[in-house]
Order: sequence, then structure tokens, then C-alpha cells
Amino acid sequence: MPRSRWKGGLAPACVLFAWAMVGPGAAMGQTLTGQTLTRAQVAARLPALEALARGAVDAGAVPGLAIAVVFGDETLWLKGFGRREAGRPDAVDADTVFQIASLSKPVTATVVAALVGRGVVGWESRIADLDPGFRLREPYPTAEVTVRDLLNHRSGLPGHAGDDLEGIGYGRDAILHRLRLVPSSSSFRAGYAYSNFGFTAGAVAAAKPTGQPWDAVARDTLFGPLGMRSTGTTQAEFLTRANRAALHVRAGGPAEPWATRVTRDPDAQAPAGGVSSNVRDLAQWVRLAIGNGMVAGRRHVAAAALAETHAPLTARGTNPVSGAASFYGLGWNVEFGRHGLVWGHAGAFSAGAQTLVSIHPGSRLGVVILTNAFPSGVPEGLADSFADLVFDGAVGKDWLRAWGDVYGSMFAAVPATAAAPGSPADAPAALGPAAYAGAYANAYIGRAVVAEANGGLTLSVGPGLARTYPLRHRDRDVFLYFPDAEAPDTPATLRFAIGGQGRATAMTAESLDGSGLGTLERVPD
Repeated sequence: MPRSRWKGGLAPACVLFAWAMVGPGAAMGQTLTGQTLTRAQVAARLPALEALARGAVDAGAVPGLAIAVVFGDETLWLKGFGRREAGRPDAVDADTVFQIASLSKPVTATVVAALVGRGVVGWESRIADLDPGFRLREPYPTAEVTVRDLLNHRSGLPGHAGDDLEGIGYGRDAILHRLRLVPSSSSFRAGYAYSNFGFTAGAVAAAKPTGQPWDAVARDTLFGPLGMRSTGTTQAEFLTRANRAALHVRAGGPAEPWATRVTRDPDAQAPAGGVSSNVRDLAQWVRLAIGNGMVAGRRHVAAAALAETHAPLTARGTNPVSGAASFYGLGWNVEFGRHGLVWGHAGAFSAGAQTLVSIHPGSRLGVVILTNAFPSGVPEGLADSFADLVFDGAVGKDWLRAWGDVYGSMFAAVPATAAAPGSPADAPAALGPAAYAGAYANAYIGRAVVAEANGGLTLSVGPGLARTYPLRHRDRDVFLYFPDAEAPDTPATLRFAIGGQGRATAMTAESLDGSGLGTLERVPD
């Protein structure tokens, strides 16, 4: 998942809905101003939403998208637009499965809420009791951190903790074990840092008392009971879906066509970003959220446990487009804006996906928007436009453009010529290859090898040295490599420290140094 300059990770879910809550099963909802919102009023705005969605696809804003609109305990509308993969004829429909990225977090929070409601675990259950092997760097947070802390991103872990290890091929268990080495970015419970692997650790620990792995718990607790037959938590499940959407980016810049360049396997962080689903299934889940844990008169999650997920616990700043005050609950964004209260969450892979859920609890209205491209701003733009249509009768601003500009400025492609400079004309030459070649290691990254190959050098890292990157000389003992499959034109530096004998004693890999753990010492021959 890409990082954003907006505090709290990716841009938030849009501000759609109002404040007051009503009980499940009602035929209408109350807005913040007391205006009654009826099914007919919502249905009357669906043609305009359809026109906006079709226009976004026709304009090339995304190759394909799917939308679900839920009102009360009814899936009111399901629709797909565009293509599953650019250049191919297969159309997106309501059953097309997308990778939903961080939209997985509120889905996961719902699973944990179901466990809390059954007394399997508590929001205040300490991770040390649930999973005694888990550690943070400092003893006090290790002893006291709870499920609530990790799902609220207030453990002190920096937001990027573990992401670098996932990028070089480590699996979930290895990454969670190595979080104990990561320095805190804030005091315990004193700061908000959006952490995929901190969130994953909380969900995995919450499932421990069941004796089942996380994937089975999610299936048996939520997906199965709600009939979410096309929803899963593993890459293998996603790849079994014949009707699935590919990921798309604009190779080379915003004027280029959408292209499928890489795949994204998020198994290591499945509770935080690895769910795949379609709008038909997710509409069932939105019905559950709107119904305070009930669907079609049947209770699946205790109302009190589910309500805890929507409590605004930690301030995140303001929405970058609407200016709404934004908070984080337990896997949910909670915003207060022009249409009142919204529960929501966005998700994205910079490899090519962008998703959104927004729920107006007071009017019992929800929308899910899944797209197969990044960056675009289409999910937020459509949702904000639909909110204006429903609550104000007309779209008050070009939200698609506004959100597109935000995402474009934060995540615009870097031209290869700017991203990958050659050596300066007056740069000192590198030492001979033997000065750098050898094995290096530290406890966080493990073993790495610099080797001579085809007249140059390569860097190999990860479990079994599974990732190998050619090195390009930059300046004496500084080399460039290109580690990010999602941004293959973006370089990172590899800096060697040279000892008294003219031989490297250590190296620092920029892409692995976000927590200051990217320096590896040479392993003696």
C-alpha cells in the first residue's frame, strides 16, 4: 500500500452521511437536519450516479469499476462498468472480484467484533496474553498493548514497520517476529501511525483463542454466515476467481494508457490489506454495519461490540479535499463533515487498485466502490458526488477532479530520466568489485549478498536471497538499485562503508532503512 503525505496514510473515505442512528429494519433514515431520507429519494439519484461512473470510465479515469448502494437492510443497486483488464473484452459486473487493499481493515474489524461479542476475546485483551511470543521493542508496550491499541494504530509502531520486509519476500510470521526490533515512532498510545503489520498483529492475536488461523476465522465468522461466497483472504483464493479484475497503472506518466505491469500478493498482511471480494458480497457486509450487526432479521455480531469499532478514538487531521475532521476508530475512519457523520475506509495498491466504503449511519445509507487502477481519485469522487445528489439534490463541486488532483499530486509517476540519474561527470570511480562483494547481515533484514555478475554487481536479499537487483554505480561507494516492483523506475541507494584495508565493512540499503535498520555488517569470510 502506498504512503501519502496526508496524515494517516491514504486519503480517507469520503464524507457522505449524517449523525443520528436508527434501528435496523426501518424504511427510512433521519439526516442530521432531521430531513427524512426515503428509499425512493435514494433510488431517484441512481441514474445520475450511473452516468457519473460511466463517464469516468469513458474518460479513461479507470479501466473498470463496480458500485454497490445499500439502503437500510436492502442492497438497492449493483452495477459494473468498463473492463476487468485494459485491452481485453471481459466486462466488469457486480460479481467481478477485486483486490480491496486496505478496505480489508474494516472487514477485519467486523470479524474481530464478532469474536468480542461472543466472548472469545476482548478489545482490552492484552496481546501478551493472547500471543506470548509477540514483542514490541520496549517492555512496557509489549506487556500492555491490546487488541484495541493495534487496531487503532496507537501501539507506537511506525506506519511503515514491516512493509520493507514484505517487499523482499518475508512472510507474515517472520515479519511479526521482527517487529520487536523496530524503534517506536511515538510513545505508547500517544501517537497515530497507520501500520499494516501492527493491525495484522492485532487481528491474528484476536483469532488465537479460537485455535484456528486467521483465514479460517474470517471465513467461518463473517464470510460464510453472510453468504459472501466470492470473498477470501489469500492470493490463492483470488487467483481461483475466473471473473477477477487486473491491477493497472499508467506506465510512464498521467498521459499514458492504463497497463497491467505487476501483480500484488498481500498474503503477509491479509487482515490489513489482503481481502478480495466483489460488490455483491460487500453489500452484505454493509447491510450488517448499517443494521448494527443484523442482516434480514438475523443477528451476526453483537451490537455493542460492533459499535466500538466506530468510536472516534484518535485524531487523524482533516480530509484533504473536504476539510472534514477525521478520526480513526478500530479499522474505520470516522469523519464529521458537510453531510454529518460517515464511517468509511479507503484502500489502494500502488500496483493498481483503489477502493472505498462510506456509510451514513443516520440515514442508513452506504456505498462501496471498487476500481482496478491507481492513482485516480474515482472512488472518493463518485462517493462525494452521490452524497451531494442524495442530500442536496445536486452535485456541488467537481469531486472527481478534486480527488484526482489530490492523488495525482501525491502519487504521480516519476519520469525514468529524473528517477534514475547516472553518475555525475566528476564522480570518483568505484573501487574494484572485490571491495564490495561478499555477504552482509543484520537481525532485521537477515542475510544479503553482493556478488559480481556480468561485469557488474548485484544485490540479493530476502529469504533464500529471493530478490536480486542489479547495481548501477552512482558516486564512488554509492550505487543505485530498483527494488520496487510497483514503481520500477524509482531508484534507491546502496551505500558502502569502506574500512582501512580498502574493503567494505558495511552497507546501508535505502529501501530497507525506513526504521534505521537498513545497515548490514559484512559477514566474515
